[in-house]
Parts: sequence; C-alpha cells; structure tokens
Amino acid sequence: MSAMRREIGAAALGEARLWLGTPYRHQASLRGIGCDCLGLLRGVWRGLYGAEPEAVPPYSGTWAVSAAPGTDPLTEAALRHLVPVPAAEAAPRAGDVLLFAFRRHLPACHCAIATGDGAMIHAHDGAVVTEVALTGWWRRHMTGAFRFPDGRSDPLHEDPVATVSLTPKTSMTLRTVS
Repeated sequence: MSAMRREIGAAALGEARLWLGTPYRHQASLRGIGCDCLGLLRGVWRGLYGAEPEAVPPYSGTWAVSAAPGTDPLTEAALRHLVPVPAAEAAPRAGDVLLFAFRRHLPACHCAIATGDGAMIHAHDGAVVTEVALTGWWRRHMTGAFRFPDGRSDPLHEDPVATVSLTPKTSMTLRTVS
C-alpha cells in the first residue's frame, strides 16, 4: 500500500472521528448538529476535499425500498466518486467506506467508515454517530467497500481495468487500488 493511500485512509478516519457524538438527523450533514449515514460520509468528503462532488437530492427514509428495479443509487454514487476495494482484500482498512443492504433483493441503504481494527463509525436512526464493532451481522450485509481517491488521479476518468456486467442493462467499471 502506498504512503499516499495510508495518508488518505488515516485522514478519512480522523475526519469521521470528529463526527462522533453528532445526533442522528435525516438528510442532515452538520458535524455536532446532526447527520444521517450519508451525511456523515458527505462531511468526511468535505473535510478531505472541500466541496462535495455532486448535489444530493432530497430522499425519504425508505428511498432504498422504493429505488427503481435494477438500480442501486448508493453504490452507483460510490462508483462515480470513490475507488472500489478489490474483493480479494479480506478486511477493510482504516478510512474505507463500507456499504450495506439489509435485504438481499434491495440496494445498499447504509454506509459507514471503517476504522481498520474490526470496527466502523456510522450514524443510525435514534442514536448519535458512534464507533461499533464490525460484527458478523454487519459483514454479512456488506455489499461493497470503497476508498477515497488519493488525489493523484481522477477516479472518474481513469482507464478502466475491468467492466463487470451486473444485469443485462447495467455494468460497473472497477479500478485497481495502489
């Protein structure tokens, strides 16, 4: 792993830890005031890079259940702005973005930041942003892991390494991570 990759992961984890104790507020992204899981991720992004890469439209608490069939909006957004972690890696590293789906037939609906030591930081309804163990339950529901871009390359315009067909109508581009 490159020194730049370690630095980005450590910086992302440091940003996430600044949000510990922030109350849960649906659609919010204000450290110390309120956030949901996506708001936490957005706040970490802003702490690392400044402006967010795209505007987030309003969304309901049940947005994943009502997503158009064959779509996975959270994963699709991650693929636009983050770098996929190779599936061969056994454990998430500090600063990795983790995505979760709570039903196999539904798209990802939750995200967290890995601490790299078998735990994650996340926001969930009825609680404050907290660090919890990445238990077997969470691991079984994880649908993807991503890394923040290291600043040396543009994840939107890198040469693709592979294209994976998800359904007859969709595909995703995967990139290697140094």
